[in-house]
This record gives sequence, C-alpha cells and structure tokens, in this order.
Amino acid sequence: MYNELHAAWHWEINEASLGRLPPDFYARIAAYLRQINEDPPLDKKSVKVQLLEHEAKNVNRMLDELLKARYRKIIKNITKTQRIPTELLSIEENKMSETFASFSEAYEKFTKDLMQGQAAIPNMLTTTQQNTPITVRIEETKNEFQATSPHKRLTLRFIKSIPAIMGTDMKSYGPFVAEDVASLPAVNAKMLVKQGLAVMVDVS
Repeated sequence: MYNELHAAWHWEINEASLGRLPPDFYARIAAYLRQINEDPPLDKKSVKVQLLEHEAKNVNRMLDELLKARYRKIIKNITKTQRIPTELLSIEENKMSETFASFSEAYEKFTKDLMQGQAAIPNMLTTTQQNTPITVRIEETKNEFQATSPHKRLTLRFIKSIPAIMGTDMKSYGPFVAEDVASLPAVNAKMLVKQGLAVMVDVS
C-alpha cells in the first residue's frame, strides 16, 4: 500500500493533470493507516518501532499533500471544463461531488477523517440543511475563471444560508446565513453569485 500511495502522491505533486485513483483507494488507505498507527510494542527504541514511526510520518505527509493537490485539480477542472471528472475520482470523491457546495465542505471533513484512518462518506449537513438542500451548479464560463487571479478576493452579502465551504486557497469559509457579509476567494465568490446565493458588495 505504501508503494501505491507513493505512486499516487508522486503523480499529483509532479503532473498538472488529475491522476486516476482506484475506486477503493481511500478505503484501503484508511485501513493501512489504522494498521501502522496501532499501539507499538513496549520497546519503543527497537529498530522495528523506529521504522514504523518513520513510515507513519511519511504516509501522513504524502496523504496530506495528495489530498490537497487533488482538491485543487478537481476545482480547476470544474472551472475550466464545467464538468466534474468523475471517471478519475474515487468512490468518496464521486459521492462528494454531487453538488459543488457540499463537495467543498465534505472534502475538508473527509481529509481530516482520512488522516485519522476513517474513510466513511461524511454527512456534513444538519437536519435542517438536509431538508432544504442547496445545489450549486457548475455552469460557469471558462474565460471568466481563467482570467481570475488565484489571490483575488471579493466581498459578498449572502441572500441565502449555506453550509461551510472550502475555498480555492484551502481555507474553510462559513457557514453563512442570509445578510452575512464576507470576503472570499474570487473563484468561490463568483460561483456563489452565479447560483443566486449571494450578491457582490462594492467596498471601494
């Protein structure tokens, strides 16, 4: 499993395109993490224990970098092609990508859970939010997002409540309720405005 993770990590770090993961990749990674993080033998100075600790550190570092790289590439793919590359995604990523807003939010929690050896599909919405789902479509124009600086931020006033989302800068934003005002990365802000969830605020 270590070699498979290393190969996936190496691709995502060094290649511009999104790599293809086996559907059960994360489930097997979670099991692998649980195995190597089990309580070590009492002799913590043994060579075996030291090797396991070194392996665990490498696995956590590679997994963290792989997840962040894949998230950025998936978002970039959505904004450029107006579609989610489901044929390249794992079972978990496919499930989370059913709506963009829940994907951003769910991927953040999924990342945290997976680092703890858990691979279940996260259910991020409260009971109230589940009864009134918000779908953020990805019908954006390619040129609009290509022209947007990755560091640019826009100020929004929300006209509908939404759950927390992960921005393109890998930071969490929200949750927000109607009339909240917040500054978000431009790509995320434009998506929310396009879907009628918020309006731009002129702060000049």
